Amino acid sequence: MTVTKEAEALAAPKPEDLAALLLENSKPPRPSALSASLTFGWRAVLKIKHVPEQLFDVTAFPVMMILMFTYLFGGALAGSPGEYLQYLLPGITVTSVVMITMYTGVAVNTDIEKGVFDRFRTLPIWRPAPMVGYILGDLLRYVLASTTIMIVGLILGFRPEGGFVGVVLGVALLVAFSFAFSWIWTMFGLLLRSEKSVMGMSMLVLFPLTFLSNVYVNPDTMPGWLQVFVDVNPITKLVEAVRALMAGGFDGQAMVWTLGYGVVFTLVFGTWTMRLYNRK
Repeated sequence: MTVTKEAEALAAPKPEDLAALLLENSKPPRPSALSASLTFGWRAVLKIKHVPEQLFDVTAFPVMMILMFTYLFGGALAGSPGEYLQYLLPGITVTSVVMITMYTGVAVNTDIEKGVFDRFRTLPIWRPAPMVGYILGDLLRYVLASTTIMIVGLILGFRPEGGFVGVVLGVALLVAFSFAFSWIWTMFGLLLRSEKSVMGMSMLVLFPLTFLSNVYVNPDTMPGWLQVFVDVNPITKLVEAVRALMAGGFDGQAMVWTLGYGVVFTLVFGTWTMRLYNRK
């Protein structure tokens, strides 16, 4: 009997083993890449909720741009503001959305300065999730800006021949391109030291790309040497594709160029961003 009791005592699990087993079983499952990315995207949306002034750039600014360019330059460039609006609105939609992509890099840099970034890196999640989350959260900005511009344009007299479907397809292409384009600013957000530096560098890149394009005027009126740059400008190709969709057509060449640029931006700057993120 004594031997049996001693054997049972040796076979019984020790308290520390039970504690380790319970701890192991109580660990939550590792989140998937999609789940982690969406969580960080929702975090970006909540930041907009708590600081609604951030929406100024996707509401008031695009409206100001439409009114200013339509009524200041419409008569001189197209004979009347109404005629110019038909040409301008797809381009000004592209400009407004592409301009606000820089805030992705600003948000990354701000989190680095606050120390939140270090906490993200210690979490047991898919490594690119915070970077992807920043961009996913900003997709809401892109949709809001596009919707605001379309509503104002319709009020002013813009009539897309492609109808609702053409407008939705054009906006979808613009949002997809902006997602790829935002990887440039995440790279700058990791690379530069301050929020002001990110904004300054972004403006240095964005102003030539948006103004030296077909957004405001037909490139045929430009000098030949300038047309060379305008013709290969990714914003020019994007505007051509969006204009065609909203007009009820399809510009295959512009579409291929736009999608090609999007793939290149994602592969090159997305890869560079993750290298900087892993070394930060």
